[in-house]
Amino acid sequence: MNVATTVIKSRHSIRKFKSDPIDELIIKDAIECARHAPTAMNIQPWLFGVIKEKPLLQKIAQLTDHAKFIADAPLCFAVFGEKKATYYLEDCCAATENLIIALQAHGIGSCWVAGDKKAHAEPVRKLLNVPDTHTLVSLVPAGMPSEVSIIEKKDLKYVVFEESFKKG
Repeated sequence: MNVATTVIKSRHSIRKFKSDPIDELIIKDAIECARHAPTAMNIQPWLFGVIKEKPLLQKIAQLTDHAKFIADAPLCFAVFGEKKATYYLEDCCAATENLIIALQAHGIGSCWVAGDKKAHAEPVRKLLNVPDTHTLVSLVPAGMPSEVSIIEKKDLKYVVFEESFKKG
């Protein structure tokens, strides 16, 4: 194993955070990593929001169906994609993954909260005053973990095939 694969394998969704603020250099580095994600035709159709104000975090949490824990996070990143870009969803998902892995590398826990096609996508966009040329792809609440629960992943034999899939 190497450092990068160790960081990736150590990442788990965190939904309970300490109230400690996240250093600005870590925030900037994570966003830098997000913007270096692969993107179709180098369009870079993303827009990244950083939300730290408690009242705004609480409003975002209230808008979601399964992410009320956003209210207790020290901050939440919001990843928006430019709707007219053909591959905005793939590009912004790659950026979200880079963001989450960068946070993990700094010891910051996070949780990917879906935005695309969710009922809260448009209300969150409006709340954050993002132009209607963009749509919410993901929310990423982040902070120092106060609790970590590790869920087992499926064994490789159940998720990998070689050459062509064979039943049985």
